[in-house]
Amino acid sequence: LLAGCAYFEPINPEVIPALVTNPPDRITPTPFQPASATPAKITPPTTPQVKQEASPTEPVDLNASPTAGVNQVNSSQLPGLWVAPYLPPTLRDDLVVPAGFSMSEGSQGSAIRLEVGDQIPLTQWIYTLVAPFPTIPDGVSGKDLSQSWKGESRGSFAGLPLLVDENTLGVLEAFWGKPATGSVQTLPSDELLGYAWDHRPSWAIIPFEDLEPRWKVLEVDGQSPLHKDFDPDKYALTVSFSLEGDSNLARELLNDDRENGSINLGLPETNRQPDKLTTLVMTGVTALVRATAFTMNRNGVLYPALDIGDVLREADLTHISNEIPFTTACPPPNPTQVGLVFCSDPSYIALLEDIGTDIVELTGDHFGDWGPDAMRYTLDLYRKEGWVYYGGGYNRNDARQARLVENNGNHLAFIGCNAKGGGYATASENTPGAVSCDYDWMHNEIDRLTKAGNIVIATFQHFEYYTYFAQPDQIVDFRGMAQAGAAVVSGSQAHQPQGMEFYKGAFIHYGLGNLFFDQYNYCADLACNYAFIDRHVFYDNRYLGTELITIQFQDYARPRLMTPEERSALLQVVFSASNW
Repeated sequence: LLAGCAYFEPINPEVIPALVTNPPDRITPTPFQPASATPAKITPPTTPQVKQEASPTEPVDLNASPTAGVNQVNSSQLPGLWVAPYLPPTLRDDLVVPAGFSMSEGSQGSAIRLEVGDQIPLTQWIYTLVAPFPTIPDGVSGKDLSQSWKGESRGSFAGLPLLVDENTLGVLEAFWGKPATGSVQTLPSDELLGYAWDHRPSWAIIPFEDLEPRWKVLEVDGQSPLHKDFDPDKYALTVSFSLEGDSNLARELLNDDRENGSINLGLPETNRQPDKLTTLVMTGVTALVRATAFTMNRNGVLYPALDIGDVLREADLTHISNEIPFTTACPPPNPTQVGLVFCSDPSYIALLEDIGTDIVELTGDHFGDWGPDAMRYTLDLYRKEGWVYYGGGYNRNDARQARLVENNGNHLAFIGCNAKGGGYATASENTPGAVSCDYDWMHNEIDRLTKAGNIVIATFQHFEYYTYFAQPDQIVDFRGMAQAGAAVVSGSQAHQPQGMEFYKGAFIHYGLGNLFFDQYNYCADLACNYAFIDRHVFYDNRYLGTELITIQFQDYARPRLMTPEERSALLQVVFSASNW
C-alpha cells in the first residue's frame, strides 16, 4: 500500500491525446465504482427568570418572584408582560423588562405577550435541521418536513421521529401547531447528539447556536444556515419572537423609539449574524505538471477549474496545497515524463489566482525539486499575491511558524509539516523548503495557539497510502495534533479519499484526494478519480462543523462535482472505512 512518491509514475501515452485535445463540452458522469470497504421524563417548562429595569423611584427586588413586581407597588396595578416558557435560554438570559411593567405568570389576561408571532417582531431565531455527521442525504424539502411533523411520513427520513429538546418543542408547537402522535421525540438538550448517533439514521431540530461539528446540517429547500447565501426569509425554520397583544402598551414597553435605539428588551436581532461567519475550503494535492500541465497548455490555463471554480471562489478563505515550485526555466510539460523532478511554468499561477487562493500549504514532497532559487522565486510570487503560506518557507524558522488569519472575528491558525522528512523536507537554518515534522514542538505550539484564542488547523504531507482506510502511523500522528488542541487535522498528501473521525473534539480527515493532478483512471478501483473538498465553517470564533464536497475527475486536469448517485456511493464507502 505504501507508495511514497511512486505515485508519479508516467501516464500511458496512448490514452492521452484524445482527452487533452478533445475535452468534453458536456459531462457524461462515469458511475462511481466503490471498492469493498468493511472495517468496519419530560419535565414541565419553568417560568422564565428575567432581568427587570429599576424604577426611577423604587428599586426592584431581583430575588423576588417574577410576578412580585416593584417593591411597595401593587403589581396588579402595572401592565403585565407574559413571556412564553419556551423562549430559548439565550434569549431568556438577555431579556430586560423595563420598570413600570410587571411579569405575568400566565398568558390569560396579560396585556402583552412575548411569544412566537409577527405583530411586533423583536428577534428572528434560526433553527437547524441536523443529523449525525455520517448521514448520506444532504437535505429535505420543506413539504417533507412539515408533513413529517403532521405524522405523514415521506422523504429520506420517513417514519423517524424528529428529535427536539423541550424549548424547541414549545417553539415549534407555537409555530406549526401540535405534532402528530409519534412524530416527535423530546430529549434533554445535552442528550440529543449522543442519542442521535446511537440511533442512526435519525434527525433533529436544534437552535443555530447549539451546532457543533458532529452534527451534519441538512438543507431545507436548498437553504442552509451554514451557507453564505442563506436567506432566512426563504427558510422553513426561521421563527420570529414578537410582542403580541396591546400595541400601544407594547410601544410603550419599547420606549416607542425602536428605530432610534430603544432597548428592544435587550434582545439580539438574531442568533445568526452573517458578519460572524467564516467559510474555509481545504483541498488536497495540487501538482500542475505532466499531463495536467499538458492539458492546460492545450485547453487554457484556467481549464482545470471550469466546473469547480465557483465552489472555491465562494469561500471566505481558500486553501491550496501546491507541491510544485514555479520557475522561469521550467521546460514544456511532458505527459509521459519518467523522472520525478517537477516544476511549473509561472503562468500557471493564474489558475491559483482564478480560484481565489488565500492560503498556500508548502509541506509537499516536491517543493524542493528545482533547488533553492526556484523555491525562493515561488515564495516571492506568493508574497506578491498577498497569499499566506505555511509548512514551508525561506528557512526552517520561517517554515515552521503558524500563520494567523482573522476573518469576521474568527481567529484561525494554520500549521503544517512533512512527515517523511529527509530529502522531502529541505528547510534548514539557511535553506528554503518544506519543514520536517517536529512533533514535540508542534504539539506545544498548538497548545499555545489554542490557549491564545485561536482555532488551529493542522495539516500534513504524510505517507501516501492507496486505501480508504487510515493506516496506523497516520492515526498516531493525526490524533497527536488533535490531542494537542487542533480543531481540524487534515491530510494533504492522499491521492485518493481516505476516512475521517472525530477525536478529542477535533475533526480529522486522513486524506482528501487530488484537486488538480493527472492520476485520472490510474488507481485501483479508479479511486484516484474521486476526492473531497472540505468546507469548514466557523462562527463567533467557534468551529461549527464541516461540509463534505465531493468531486470526480473527467480527464487529467478537470474535476467536476459528483452527481447525487456518485456522491452517495462514495460517502458510503468512506463512512464505512471510517468505522461509521
